[in-house]
Order: sequence, then C-alpha cells, then structure tokens
Amino acid sequence: MNIPREVRRPALIVTSVLLGTVLLAAGCSSGPPSGSAGGQTTITLYSGQHQQTTATLVAAFEKKTGINVKVRNNDEAVLANQIVTEGSASPADVIYTENSPALEQLQGKNLLTPVAPSTLATVPSRYSSPTGDWVGVSARVSMIVYNTDRLSPGQLPRSILDLADPRWKGKIGLAQGETDFLPLVISVERTYGKSAAAKWLAAVKSNAGANVYPDNEVLTNEVNAGHIELGIINSYYWHRQRAEVGRSAMHSALATFAPGDAGYVIDVSGAGVLASSTEKMASQRFVAFLVGAEGQEIIAHSQSYEYPLGSGVTTAQPLPPFATLQPAPLTIPELGDGSSAISLLQQAQLA
Repeated sequence: MNIPREVRRPALIVTSVLLGTVLLAAGCSSGPPSGSAGGQTTITLYSGQHQQTTATLVAAFEKKTGINVKVRNNDEAVLANQIVTEGSASPADVIYTENSPALEQLQGKNLLTPVAPSTLATVPSRYSSPTGDWVGVSARVSMIVYNTDRLSPGQLPRSILDLADPRWKGKIGLAQGETDFLPLVISVERTYGKSAAAKWLAAVKSNAGANVYPDNEVLTNEVNAGHIELGIINSYYWHRQRAEVGRSAMHSALATFAPGDAGYVIDVSGAGVLASSTEKMASQRFVAFLVGAEGQEIIAHSQSYEYPLGSGVTTAQPLPPFATLQPAPLTIPELGDGSSAISLLQQAQLA
C-alpha cells in the first residue's frame, strides 16, 4: 500500500510573566478569544516539525478555537537562529521543534515565556524544560537501521563507539547535517568527554568515507538498497519508508544499541511561546492543544511515527511500547543547547 510521505524541509546543521488566571485560562479554555481586532486572532507558528502532521494539528486547533495560525516551516536550527536575530521584533508567537536543543538555546537567551502550569502538568516533567519555558510534545528514539541481506542481528554493533572500529570502513553512512544527529554527538560527549567524542567523530567520518547523505530519508534508502550496511536514524524514518514502499520491498530492519548506550537516545520534540509574542493567550492555548488529548491523538495516529508525551495518550502506530525503551540516562539539561556538539562537528569538518 502506498501512503503519502511526510513533507520535510532540507536538512541544515547547524523573564518572567504573570502565571495567574490569564495563563491558566489560556491553557484550559476552548472558546474563542476575546479582545481581538475584528473579532479574530492570528498567531504565527515557527515550525521545524513534520509539515503534514503540523498542518493537521493546526487545522484541528483553528476549527476548535477560531484562532488563525500562520505557519512558517523550516529547519529548527534555522528558525531558532532567526528568532535570536529577530529578538523582540520577531513575528513568531510559538516555536515547535523536533529536538530540545533549539528550545534550550532560546530559553538560555530569555526569549521564551513560561508555559502555563496546567499545560506543563499534562506531560511528565522530565520531558519538558526544568524551568517551565517549553513543554515536551512527542518523542522519538535513535536506532540502528541495517540491511538484512548483509548483516544479521548478531553482527550489529552494541555501542555507538563501535562505529569507530576499522571493520566498518566503507560500510556505514552518515546524515550528519540533520539536526537529529546533534543529540547523538551531545550524548557521546556527555558520556565520554569532549576529547573522546572528537576522536570518535573523526573515526566515524573516515569509516563513512563518501557515504555522506543530505538527510535521513536518503540514508535509510541507501541502507535498504544495500549500498551500505547500516546507519543511525530516528526510528520513524524506517517506519515511514515501510509505509511508503510496502513490507515486501523492505530489506532493512531496526535495532537498538545496548541498554543505556550513548547511541540510544530519546529525542524530545517540544513547543514554547515567545516572550515577544503580542498574542500570548492564544499562543498558550495552541501549546496547550498540542499536549491535550485531541492534539496528542492526532500525533498518535500520524505518519510522524512519534510517541505522544501528554494527556496519557499512547501511539496507535506499530512502535515498541515507550515504557520498554532503555535509552541513555540523559536529562534535558544534559542534552543542553547543542553548542558544544556543533563545535565538535565543525572541528571534524562535518558541519
């Protein structure tokens, strides 16, 4: 069965306000906003998430609330840097990202305003900003994608560090320009130190050789075609490929590194309201919708193949149960804003 593929952007590497009745109402109310010019409110969303799923979320929110949402899609790193450049003049009201480092970057520059407590309460606190400046919306997990004609499960590396071994020379691929690759570098650095991470990156680059791809879709396709033996991706890329081409055309499978390994990372997608927003009430309502039951059910059934994090909703897609995952024990603050990892990628001439 052919299923339309999610549209994605090109991959590129890269205070305080009152939290009283207004924000609580913003998080919970479902009626149309008051005090809007002409009786209608418009907010601007900077989105680095999957375009089709975001469009479905936006349409449902607009229908429910009567609030218009203008969407600007791009790579999350591009959008975060744009907000930094725009500062208080940014037209953005809400930012919605695939990974937490972009949100942590904005939080560190005091460009986000606290999310309503009622909204934060719908998501386990470990998946949101410790300071409450953004909320986790969904999660993905990094996995090995490998060609089943060329490798058996017993031949797979148990640690991400094993990819530096010369035995993988010419057999692995990289899509290091994807922002999804950044948390992996952060995880290796946090676990083993900056020097070890730099040596690992240099060895992985050497092993990949010419097998460097513009995005994870291409990397996943190359593994499935048998041009390379394996790569590291967020698992949803493989699930989307299988939905597109059908099971019979799949010559690849997914596997995890050993429990707790630095290559076994949970990536959190999140959303926050800009401190400079002139429509904070409506923006808070949009963020609340993302983690509310209706928004989370949309994500649960979408072809983003992500794990909903809020309102007790679980995925309807054929993914391993979220509770069974055994990732590296990294916290949101430990993943940080990614600046150190970007420096490592530049040092390895991979950025």
